[in-house]
Amino acid sequence: MKILVIGSGGREHAIIHKLLESDRISKIYCAPGNGGIAAEAECVPIGATDIPALVSFAKDNNIDFTVVGMDDPLVMGVVDAFEAEGLRIFGPRKNAAIIEGSKAFSKELMKKYGIPTARYEIFEDYEKAAAYVKTLTPPIVLKADGLALGKGVLICKTYGEAEDGLREIMVDKKFGASGNKVVIEEFLTGPEVSVLSFCDGKTVVPMVSAQDHKRAYDNDEGLNTGGMGTFSPSRVYDEKTAREAMEKIFIPTVDALNKEGRTFKGIIYFGLMLTKDGPKVIEYNCRFGDPETQVILPRLKSDLLGIFEACVDGNLDKTDIKWDNGGACCVVMASGGYPVSYGKGYEISGIEEAEKDSDVKVYHAGTALRNGKYVTNGGRVIGVTAVGKNLDEAIKTAYKAVDKIDFKDKHFRHDIGIKNYD
Repeated sequence: MKILVIGSGGREHAIIHKLLESDRISKIYCAPGNGGIAAEAECVPIGATDIPALVSFAKDNNIDFTVVGMDDPLVMGVVDAFEAEGLRIFGPRKNAAIIEGSKAFSKELMKKYGIPTARYEIFEDYEKAAAYVKTLTPPIVLKADGLALGKGVLICKTYGEAEDGLREIMVDKKFGASGNKVVIEEFLTGPEVSVLSFCDGKTVVPMVSAQDHKRAYDNDEGLNTGGMGTFSPSRVYDEKTAREAMEKIFIPTVDALNKEGRTFKGIIYFGLMLTKDGPKVIEYNCRFGDPETQVILPRLKSDLLGIFEACVDGNLDKTDIKWDNGGACCVVMASGGYPVSYGKGYEISGIEEAEKDSDVKVYHAGTALRNGKYVTNGGRVIGVTAVGKNLDEAIKTAYKAVDKIDFKDKHFRHDIGIKNYD
């Protein structure tokens, strides 16, 4: 089979690396890919949101199956476009991908069907939103309605921060049209857990849990980023909580989408807050998380291509999915200054040395190949991932690998997976 993967980050690199374990795959293309992905797949210079060009490429090259990694093309309707041409593709259609494409939609869906989430209000008028903020007690959560590269959520500790945040989103349009509408939420407390799930439109099968570190610096300080590292499994997501989440959140979400005529096939990412009142939904994503994918897929013992096909064909209930019982940790090595401003083009050394350990895999996110050498080409440069017989072993191995890798202005957190969640 010939496979096309759409995207350019560490998530897509992890998907490709896992797909290569299938003996049914003869060739993988990635559009547009990156420097590291080029070592495992043929990169083609087509942007992930250039849907007509992607469709043409798939037809011209007899692609048997396409996998969409990124949110933007899904929300734009890439699956609908491929299916209209009779092409097999993994991911939700546009009318289902809206659960990530519009936070206002997903909040209204949860309210309508009684799915546990934070209390909220939705505003399209800045003055009304600013007036409402003054009636709340900080911290206050602000969310740009649309996609914002994982950075459209602001947790404001003071009224001043909330007013500044509203102005950035709604007036200054920091996130473009995504800020035409804003969701203002109550602040929930408790540990966060990411539970990604396979879904075939009727059956939902959760993957192993993961926990992400969003803030730029140690001890959860600094700006929100796309993710500075992650680990699996979560230390706090036990079997009782998993059962409650399945009964009150996962199954009701799939059922709600079906009742709305928005049947979901693909990956539903459930971002959960484990509150004193039980698990509540912070956000939905309509695709694999990044960098959660980098610790979840290394723990998958089953054939990923077969699972993807089962989701598309509606056979997930007949598919046996097995997981490794150990742990995994991913430390993101970023460019200094991320997520605001940073340089590019700095040579990266030590990746080959780090990967001599069979428990280590370096997933490329913002890299390019220049004269046969890897150079930095983005904010999050690489995700250094390690597996182990338990989580603590995986963390130790990941940081040993990080110490072997160097580039100018490198920046990473030193506490991935180590934070204590009592």
